[in-house]
Amino acid sequence: MKSISGKRLCKVIERKGWVLKRVTGSHHIYEKISVEQILSIPVHRDQDLKVGTLKALMKIAQLSEEDLR
Repeated sequence: MKSISGKRLCKVIERKGWVLKRVTGSHHIYEKISVEQILSIPVHRDQDLKVGTLKALMKIAQLSEEDLR
């Protein structure tokens, strides 16, 4: 799996219906009514997310690798 930046992941999940609730420091906090959890996405310039972090966020957001393209 190829990693992507936090900024790009934010754009992907916004297309999937997640709503930005607040920004705390460098973390963008997203919520979705149909999912009880929140997403906290670290956005550090254009640095790629670590693969483990990306997989964990994808699991919560119910994303597949095809959604990232």
